[in-house]
Order: sequence, then C-alpha cells, then structure tokens
Amino acid sequence: MTPPPPYQPGHALLADRTAVVTAAAGAGIGGATARRLLEEGARVVVGDAHARRLAECTAALTAEFGPERVAGLPCDVTDEAQVAALLDLAERRHGRLDVVVNNAGLGGTAELTEMTDAQWGKVLDVTLNGTFRCTRAALRRMKASGTGGVIVNNASVAGWRAQAGQAHYAAAKAGVMALTRCAAVEAAAYGVRVNAVSPSLAMHPHLVKVTTPGVLEELTAREAFGRPAEPWEVANVIVFLASGYSSYMTGEVVPVSSQHA
Repeated sequence: MTPPPPYQPGHALLADRTAVVTAAAGAGIGGATARRLLEEGARVVVGDAHARRLAECTAALTAEFGPERVAGLPCDVTDEAQVAALLDLAERRHGRLDVVVNNAGLGGTAELTEMTDAQWGKVLDVTLNGTFRCTRAALRRMKASGTGGVIVNNASVAGWRAQAGQAHYAAAKAGVMALTRCAAVEAAAYGVRVNAVSPSLAMHPHLVKVTTPGVLEELTAREAFGRPAEPWEVANVIVFLASGYSSYMTGEVVPVSSQHA
C-alpha cells in the first residue's frame, strides 16, 4: 500500500470568491471540499440535510476561519425552496456567487429484481434530480449576474462501471455526467464553466457504515495505490476545477482514481 502524500497547503487560488457546497457536513468529500475552499481563500456557505451535523461543521469552520467567511444553512436538495434559500444566503451575505459544488448524493445496495420503486426514486431524486435543481438554480443566478462562475458536480466511476446492486446509484451518477456536459454547452455563452469529478473510492466514516467490509476490500483491491483516496485528495481536484487553473475546461468529467486499467 502506498501511503497518502502530505496534505497540501493553500495557495490563495480562490481568494475573494464565494462558494457554496452541498452535503458539506461530516468527514466526507463535501466537508473536505469546504475546508479546502476556505484554505484557498474563499468565503464558503455550506448546506446539508442533517441540521445537527451541519451546525457542528459550521461551528468548527467558523472557529478556525472566522464568521465573516463561513455560514451554513440546512438544505435538502430534493426541496427546490431550500436550494434557492442556500444560494440566496451566499448572495445576500457576500453580494456574489462564484462557485457551486454539488456534492449531495445518496447510495444504497439492492439487486435490481428486488429493488422497489421507492428505493430507485429516492436515490435518483437526491443524486441526479438534486444536482439538476442546484445546477439550474446556480446557472440562473450566474447568468443574471453577468460575471460568470463555476459549477463542479460530484459524479462517480459507478457512472461508467458496472457493479451488482448499484443500478440506481450508477444510473444517477451517469445522469450527473450527462447533465454536466449538457449544462456546460448551455452555460459557456455566459462565462460559466461546468465540470465534474468522478471519484473511485474515497474512504470516510459514512461509507464504512453503509458498505460491507467485503465490498470495501474488493474496491480497494482495484486501486493501483492499494488504498482508497483521502476525501481531501478528491477535494483538491474540485478546487482545481473551481479555480482559474482550469479556465479552458468545461463539460469534462475528471476521474479521481488510481484504478488498474
């Protein structure tokens, strides 16, 4: 197993930018992304459907980065009004909206023949429809502002790769990829870039709770480094896509993976 590299310091890549991150509470990719954006100089508004975890996350980030740079609001991405309220908060506090990271997603395991309509619909509504709602709301605001912006969606290698028991999740993530490409074409005329990351396996406590050890071992064995990604390693790529270093990239789905060919 190759150990993770040293944690990279910030380089002010997003100084004076305002960013929104959905599903940002906790120790997963969303939480790591919120922290990395702050370390790169951004002002960050975080949303999450779990109010208690969100309050804890917001309090911790505020204590470290200051109340003028951190705000949080409960947001269930299946509720269009809550999505609008989250983006409105960013504009109201900071007068602009530069970056939106659509991280919210929901998984689960069920064989297709045993999967209910409710199981299918719930995963699609959070993972794909939620990304659609947030992207639509962000594009409307960015288009009206005339100052451009960046949207980064969180897809998954599951959108490319077949895995038993994951038909709903894989279909949703493949949809996120297609949504990203189509939105990018429509948004380019307004100076808005839309890209996605496609992680293979990023280890965090919630994943451990919802995935069996056998599946995690199998997925880890596919990685060339012999280990899962740290959430902040995925967040680094999200920061890159949010920054000016990726200024000519739009409509791209960028794998964050060390998988064997």
